[in-house]
Amino acid sequence: MSKKLLFVYNPMAGKAQITGYLSKIIDTFTKAGYLVTARPTLGPGDGIEVIRELARSYDLVVCSGGDGTLSESVTGIMTLPPEERPPIGYIPAGSTNDFASTLGIAKDMAEAAEMIVSGIPLRCDIGAFNDKFFTYVAAFGAFTSVSYGTPQQVKNLLGHTAYLLEGIRQVGSIKPYHLKIEVGETTIEDDFLFGMVSNTVQVGGMKIPSDVAFSINDGLFEVLMVRAPKSVADIQGMIAEALRQEVASKSFLNFKAKKIRFISDSPMPWTLDGEFGGDCVDVTVENISKAIGIVV
Repeated sequence: MSKKLLFVYNPMAGKAQITGYLSKIIDTFTKAGYLVTARPTLGPGDGIEVIRELARSYDLVVCSGGDGTLSESVTGIMTLPPEERPPIGYIPAGSTNDFASTLGIAKDMAEAAEMIVSGIPLRCDIGAFNDKFFTYVAAFGAFTSVSYGTPQQVKNLLGHTAYLLEGIRQVGSIKPYHLKIEVGETTIEDDFLFGMVSNTVQVGGMKIPSDVAFSINDGLFEVLMVRAPKSVADIQGMIAEALRQEVASKSFLNFKAKKIRFISDSPMPWTLDGEFGGDCVDVTVENISKAIGIVV
């Protein structure tokens, strides 16, 4: 009996390039012994529902699109009981593909398909964000709205440049947030421009500065917080530290955590894997260790 593969893809991701690869990708899966069901996503959130309803009947789920498509697929898988979660294969087709770079997945779509049928599942940590899930990053503050605030047509036209242009446009609207942060028995209270809880080596196509070791399945997240400058001297010092990627300083907090709570004075917009995660005043982020298998 043939193995069953559910292939969920975003036809608009990146520069809609998957349309030129569909036949080859499906042929690769078929030759590997899979009976393939291919399903394009119809809009935001559709991938979650498709995988929630169908995934438990398949031996392998493969998604193709940007990091948002992968995040939807992971969320759909995470709604299933652990024993019913099939492994996931990922064919990157977005503008930045941060998590694919972390996993060493080929950027060429045909090569990525070949890797899936010959690879093995790597158990990966997944993040819980209150009642939601994320794959590799939850962030707030400066520039975090760039990815979900940039129209898909602009992303398709300009690729990674679209994110940089949108970031420049937002410079004048950056504001700090007053937060109380709880990590274990420790409480930190201060004003912050930016915060990021991640499980990746890069975000927005740029390597994350860090002085803590990275692991994709150690049960811990890497946390990077940027304090709000209180003077011109602070701004100058922060710029110098950022250029030198010095994150062990008074301007930055850099540590590992399994669980972390953020309490803000006012609703604060978050981004989860590059998509809008909601305006929240009380957020608990927790690492779910080795929750799913991603084929690498």
